[in-house]
Amino acid sequence: MASSLLFSSNSPLSSATLFKTHPRFPCRHRIRCSVGEPLKFDNGKPYFPLLTTEPALPTFLSSNTQLENAINKNDTRLRIFSGTANPALAQEIACYMGLELGKVKIKRFADGEIYVQLQESVRGCDVYLVQPTCPPANENLMELLIMVDACRRASAKNITAVIPYFGYARADRKTQGRESIAAKLVANLITEAGANRVLACDLHSGQSMGYFDIPVDHVYGQPVILDYLASKRICSDDLVVVSPDVGGVARARAFAKKLSDAPLAIVDKRRHGHNVAEVMNLIGDVKGKVAVMVDDMIDTAGTIAKGAALLHQEGAREVYACSTHAVFSPPAIERLSSGLFQEVIITNTIPVSEQNYFPQLTVLSVANLLGETIWRVHDDCSGGFEPYSTLGID
Repeated sequence: MASSLLFSSNSPLSSATLFKTHPRFPCRHRIRCSVGEPLKFDNGKPYFPLLTTEPALPTFLSSNTQLENAINKNDTRLRIFSGTANPALAQEIACYMGLELGKVKIKRFADGEIYVQLQESVRGCDVYLVQPTCPPANENLMELLIMVDACRRASAKNITAVIPYFGYARADRKTQGRESIAAKLVANLITEAGANRVLACDLHSGQSMGYFDIPVDHVYGQPVILDYLASKRICSDDLVVVSPDVGGVARARAFAKKLSDAPLAIVDKRRHGHNVAEVMNLIGDVKGKVAVMVDDMIDTAGTIAKGAALLHQEGAREVYACSTHAVFSPPAIERLSSGLFQEVIITNTIPVSEQNYFPQLTVLSVANLLGETIWRVHDDCSGGFEPYSTLGID
């Protein structure tokens, strides 16, 4: 827009006066939603007031429609694009922020290669690419890398990879000889592709942030689940938070502290192979209580299902399963819908296909959480705001 504002030297209205009187970047109007409630507002572009005050604009800018289009096109320097992994979540994020998703063409050739072309200019823009690396992990990861490369070659000012679920996060260390650390490899790939920042939700372990040589904003999806549990009004005296393994004790302790400082129980397990778990013992008292099992992800549900069976054996009245990421690899659905759980509470960081729904499943949205974080990153504000960063794990 600035390049098209040409004035004669004899014009009484200088360009400096025009921009001072008519700021190019009016305050945006945003709608904040409670994280535990569905979106309750009309979607649409941000409202920009028309420049109709004196002094009058040059005649070639007198058309209101033309001016609106110019402002909407040139003054919005924040762009959100979605990959094919979770377009529904990306659309919710855009709706919360009062923006429209950017237009991008993504297709696959007959030999499986991925093609990405941005359908609008991102030159000088702050670009956010929403793409979880959920199953199929390799396909979605490669698509994210190509999207980042496309934005870099289109002269985007900043590129943030919004990764609600970070695949390969469990391969974060060597437990045996001659193993790879795939989490570090993936971090290097994203960095080398051209990303300037990563926004991730509930990483499997905090150390994964150190694998990136670029800034990482780590947000937790647990406050969304906490708000939902608070609405159920379970008596605090009847509540006990359970960690399904020793590695999740810190997460469960922080979760219990927010639930009226509920008592903590730990399931001791011994793992004999990948995706295979055997429950050995229970540390803590759950007799006659409502047990809330907390984990960052549910993959095959072997750990959490065997833990729930043990809790019932020890006298738990009800068992709830809470997890941010629902990977749901077979036979997870059969185990979760077998009657062990009163309710399975997850978020939409990973899309759940229609055939994987069952009566006990509750899906909560993290769109408001991610949308608010994106605004704060864009405005260079702190991410430690209520009610989202309340777990105190960092």
